[in-house]
Amino acid sequence: MDKNYRFSNSKGVAYWLLLLIASVFTGALLHNYILPGPYPSTAVPREATADFNLMAEAWNAIGQQYVDRTSVQPRNMTYGAISGMVDSLGDTGHSVFLTPEMVRLERTVERGEFAGIGAELRMKNKQAVVVAPMDGTPAQKAGLRPGDIIVQVDGLSVEGLPLPEIVGKITGPAGTRVSLTLKDPATGKERTIEITRANIPIRSVTWNKLPGTDLAHVRIALFSKGTSSALEKALDEIDRRGAKGVILDLRNDPGGLLDTAVGVASQFLKQGNALQEKNAEGKVWPVPLEAGVKKCTLPLVVLINSGTASAAEVVAGALQDANRGALVGETTFGTGTVLKTIPLSDGSALQLAFLEWLTPKGRTIWHKGITPDVAVSLSAETEPLVPEGEHGMTAAELRMSKDRQLLRAINILQVRQPSQ
Repeated sequence: MDKNYRFSNSKGVAYWLLLLIASVFTGALLHNYILPGPYPSTAVPREATADFNLMAEAWNAIGQQYVDRTSVQPRNMTYGAISGMVDSLGDTGHSVFLTPEMVRLERTVERGEFAGIGAELRMKNKQAVVVAPMDGTPAQKAGLRPGDIIVQVDGLSVEGLPLPEIVGKITGPAGTRVSLTLKDPATGKERTIEITRANIPIRSVTWNKLPGTDLAHVRIALFSKGTSSALEKALDEIDRRGAKGVILDLRNDPGGLLDTAVGVASQFLKQGNALQEKNAEGKVWPVPLEAGVKKCTLPLVVLINSGTASAAEVVAGALQDANRGALVGETTFGTGTVLKTIPLSDGSALQLAFLEWLTPKGRTIWHKGITPDVAVSLSAETEPLVPEGEHGMTAAELRMSKDRQLLRAINILQVRQPSQ
């Protein structure tokens, strides 16, 4: 079994890290067991014979009678039927069917290799919703905003389409362009933007010493391989430069590898567990912190919002349970199930939920999210500051920023010294 199993996201929405970068991310790369397969294709359960016959009737009727013969594509019908079976479980956004292309593209996410537009997309209320553009990507530069609803791709409506099909329309080779028509969920107004796809090296950890302060703003954009070691290097440099506090920014972080989440939490916590897992029988067991990890003991504040998901929620929940530092911002996305990957014979796969995870103290996050200690919201038009965008900024410009969450975090660290 592969220990880097995946968590899928919840809250009634399908989560895909479009990293629309020619990549699809179906679960934030946490806990995913990869089972040997495929299952025997001829083993039709006796009790399901009538149902299989019924599906054959429908298949034959479509094949013989549907007027648009060019639309009758057996593989598309097969994949549609499998997707329908998974969707019927009601585990929207958790259990999912992956085409062979999606399986291959998901693996590129694990390696941190992306090509596309750079956005996180989930299905919510049968609409494709942007969670957040990734830092420094074409999507961010083009003005894609968290919460945007994708209405059209290249002038064609995508409303009512399954998320994999929308993904297929948006992804493409680097250097090509795609047009997205977006709807603001608050006002209903639509706008169209053009994005040029690109090969995008994602830096999962960035940091900057905030102007006019002795505080370090550390952002984790994605919990991929190497993130934990990159954070350790950043914290070493922060310590050498004499910072007196750390603002850990997990806003719009879609998550990543479980081992990375545990490694990150372990750098801020002295002892205990990173999370708990619960199976279908209600059995619960802990996932401990890493041993022998160098500890950061600087005062800490953590920034979260509705785009904080998966591994980022694991870390936020662990830090909150340990009272390590105040969580500032908005309630997180609400990730919840652990996926089991079952390869199918043509390279496609099923990812089926079989575990749920909890915070170290046993709090449920599935459908609920992590609630901040200090609630601070941002308007839909306000883009959170990121370390790379703060270079060259003056102290006065920082104070005038509309990023109220970051400013509140600065205030907390300047007036309060959390107990160590």
